[in-house]
Amino acid sequence: MKLKTVLMGAAATLAMAPAAFAERGSDGQLNMILWQAPSTMNPYLSGGTKEMIASSLTLEPLAGYDPDGNLYPRLAAEIPSLENGGISEDMTSVTWKLREDVKWSDGTDFTADDVVFSAEYCMHPEGGCSQLAKFEGVQSVEAVDDNTVRITFTGPRSDPFTTFVGSQSPIIQRAQFENCLGADAPTCTDQNFMPVGTGGFRVTQFLTNDTISLEANPEYRDPDKPAFATVLVKGGGDAAGAARSVLETGEFDYAWNTQLAPDVIAGMEAAGRGQVSAAFGSLVERIHVNLTDPSSSHPEGERSTAQHPHPFLTDPAVRQALSMAIDRELLVEIGYGPAGQPTCNYVPAPEAWASDNTDCLQQDIEGANALLDEAGWERGPNGIRAKDGVELRMLYQTSVNAVRQDFQALIKQWWSEIGIETELKAVDASVFFGSDAGSPDTLQKFYADVQMYADNFDGVNPTPYLSKWTCNKAPSPANQWQGENISRFCDEEYDRLVAELGSVSDEAEASELGRRMNDKLTKDSNAIIPLVYRGTASAHSNTLGGVQLNAWDSEIWNTADWYRVQE
Repeated sequence: MKLKTVLMGAAATLAMAPAAFAERGSDGQLNMILWQAPSTMNPYLSGGTKEMIASSLTLEPLAGYDPDGNLYPRLAAEIPSLENGGISEDMTSVTWKLREDVKWSDGTDFTADDVVFSAEYCMHPEGGCSQLAKFEGVQSVEAVDDNTVRITFTGPRSDPFTTFVGSQSPIIQRAQFENCLGADAPTCTDQNFMPVGTGGFRVTQFLTNDTISLEANPEYRDPDKPAFATVLVKGGGDAAGAARSVLETGEFDYAWNTQLAPDVIAGMEAAGRGQVSAAFGSLVERIHVNLTDPSSSHPEGERSTAQHPHPFLTDPAVRQALSMAIDRELLVEIGYGPAGQPTCNYVPAPEAWASDNTDCLQQDIEGANALLDEAGWERGPNGIRAKDGVELRMLYQTSVNAVRQDFQALIKQWWSEIGIETELKAVDASVFFGSDAGSPDTLQKFYADVQMYADNFDGVNPTPYLSKWTCNKAPSPANQWQGENISRFCDEEYDRLVAELGSVSDEAEASELGRRMNDKLTKDSNAIIPLVYRGTASAHSNTLGGVQLNAWDSEIWNTADWYRVQE
């Protein structure tokens, strides 16, 4: 398999791009396929990677991360530092100087007021913002003048670059969204589907779970970019079909998330039309355990909420046994090959933040059975364990994907060997990762006992990623089911550690706290059961230039620099 790991630095990509450009729009149409179809272009209303990827074509943050994890300015004129006065001496605030050549795609000026509004939008208590953890510990966001913004924290920060850094928390336009605050946020269909942006492209049509049409932003600050006049983003299908459309048929130029077995990719690459590239960042395929009861016997609005604890997954012995029964080495072998590594960590990188936890790497069926015996879960005549009239029967859901269905089948078998009966459910990826509060099948609603998926965090600071798991961030009707705490994990000590982490100014101390929090979520509680540390993998045509996969931000971070290679 010719799986290419992307290592080239961002500077090299940007150095190559200018020579490839003739003029804006000269290279015709770029065809992309996101087989998990985006359901919105507003990443604040969806925790799904597909929405973040799609919206990054038009919305931008103050700064981003390049493929090496280095910060670079986007809407900011420079990266704040102690030396340039952007970071306060006491580490409690960061001041951003904004570029003065930026306009919104409707021709109006981009100002500090838009940044202030974006904070108000996400931090609104009734808004259900899916990126709220990015604002953990933010005391205020204020406009110093039209081109300067100051973000003040509740305490010193070792890393102040969590808010508006990376494509998960971009700037949205006040003029467009000012009537969409709080509970009104999901009702603003036109705004959420067709946001005014500052990036290389602007949306011309959005068809939910189908296609997105975009055109070169006429107001983009570089008059020679982007090279492509239009972009078509197609949703639907599956990972195999998406990869095939680039690597074999040439119908598309770029296919996101080609999550396929190594031998399948190798066969497609043999056609010679393109290649799959992989980059390692922080992406972990994992199982989330529902600590609340998803039973349909409860009224709608009470299922999977703190009102009803789970009847058996609240038992630590059951959760630990689920993890012990899994052979992670085999999962890597069948699912990812060199693009995966077995892991016990929710946060696998950067190295300083990665726990040395390796307890889960050795499958232990015998130990899992002994643990359940000791906890009083006895096998019945049907082989299923039970206690106090409660049987260990679970619904295990994930998105439709060949690798994930292989994982489900294997894990179901291992769990049967420890006396747990498992029903499997596969949900269309566009629905599972969608943001429809009315759907029973989204990962946020979690109407199952366990579910499997993967996501990652922007940049090299996991603080916002770890901050998701406070008690107040669990999805519920009160936040339009947009909370980030998918497992409904609630631990007072963990909440205290989140507050402490948000006010630590020493990097070594911050990473030590992060490792403790990782272990609380994984080996201490098994609320999250990590499986595979996997590379971000996507396919692109040999005729598409400027592509540099980015595992630390939106992987299509530099689409304004892409161009058509002449054969």
